[in-house]
Amino acid sequence: MAQSLFQKVWAAHSVRLLANGQTQLLIGTHLIHEVTSPQAFGMLRDLGLKVAMPHRTFATVDHIVPTDRQSEPFSDPLADAMIRELRKNCTAHGITYFDLASGRQGIVHMVGPEQGITQPGTTIACGDSHTSTHGAFGAIALGIGTSQVRDVLATQTIALGPLKVRRINVEGRLRPGVYAKDVILHIIRTLGVNGGTGFAYEYGGAVFDAFSMEERMTVCNMSIEGGARVGYVNPDETTFAYLKGRPYSPTGPAWDAAVARWRATASDPGCQYDDVVTILGADIPPTVTWGINPGQGIAITENIPDPAKAAAADEQASITEALAYMKLTAGAPIKGIRIDVAFLGSCTNARLSDFKEVAKYLKGHRVAPGVKAIAVPGSQIVGRLCAELGIDRVFREAGFDWREAGCSMCLAMNPDKLVGDQLCASSSNRNFKGRQGSPTGRTLLMSPLMVAAAAVTGGVADAREVFGVNN
Repeated sequence: MAQSLFQKVWAAHSVRLLANGQTQLLIGTHLIHEVTSPQAFGMLRDLGLKVAMPHRTFATVDHIVPTDRQSEPFSDPLADAMIRELRKNCTAHGITYFDLASGRQGIVHMVGPEQGITQPGTTIACGDSHTSTHGAFGAIALGIGTSQVRDVLATQTIALGPLKVRRINVEGRLRPGVYAKDVILHIIRTLGVNGGTGFAYEYGGAVFDAFSMEERMTVCNMSIEGGARVGYVNPDETTFAYLKGRPYSPTGPAWDAAVARWRATASDPGCQYDDVVTILGADIPPTVTWGINPGQGIAITENIPDPAKAAAADEQASITEALAYMKLTAGAPIKGIRIDVAFLGSCTNARLSDFKEVAKYLKGHRVAPGVKAIAVPGSQIVGRLCAELGIDRVFREAGFDWREAGCSMCLAMNPDKLVGDQLCASSSNRNFKGRQGSPTGRTLLMSPLMVAAAAVTGGVADAREVFGVNN
């Protein structure tokens, strides 16, 4: 019987069916960082338990690490304590740790793929909601809570209920100036922030077939913002080419065997899905959020919604609440809204391809007066490659503050925070109230090139017009 990738991977990692209907699921790879692991290790100590399979666990620091100065000790005593605790726990349990001194540190969802740790056909868990990023490789990747981090450390398994599978096809081609970030924002706007509840999203179609691995990662990263527990793309030649030669990828005859195994995990032709959605790539515009959840997005050419024109009472209330917090005017164009901060970074859009694409158009432009612009590579490797290619210099000459690797202003568990009600054009993944470090800070999500366009014009702008994008 034809099966989807989700069904194949789920069955291959099922340990047993539990009395409550959940499955005890083996976790092939466990990724940890400094924020959600200390409590989990503390629980292990309290129970007198060891890490069951330390060779399947990999650690890095990202959330709370400062991006302006990374020499220890850090000025923030909490950050300093968390990193020392992670280092101690990794040493005690024999866990591989990509420390600041390793040259391989970075956001956990970038380190896994860079090192070839993230591989098709496996299950991956991490105490971070954006673990869905790793699904770009054809893995079932799950964000888990601290108690589940404890469970994986102690047993290498978690208890999880089955999911339905929705196939999302994006067909045709994207128009110039439209990027992977626009694709996922459009999907979330179309299906809703709760549309994926109870689902795994399988992405496919001509647009995904043509996407690079980094573009696939951007879309899978924000599956969680659409309510899905999992988002993935079937592995193909693009996947295998990316993984070949990575430090943790198989070599020699083992590589050929792995590719054959990975290829077989892809969804079978004719397999059944619980739902199928088809979107035309040509219908996707450069998209900007205007509200307080990622589903509140519009095309750069559209006006901010008017609650009076909403059909349902709950939608009217939602729009009214968002407009009040965001201090925006109903019916006004989104284009031209003045910004205070431009942030290019996060596990959604801080990869080499993101910076290369922006640098191609940013050269010769300057950040507008009054705008604070920061660019934060997602990993030390990305930062090093940007330096080798002169990309960091392009950003600095344009007036961006070029930083060290980390999560930075995405969730602001570090010194990179909005102040007061500053409005930020951001390439990150969430625009919730207070998300970027200030309880009154405001966030507009958009693609990296749109962030650059906002930075150089001082307001929300159409990157196609600002930079003459036509390819």
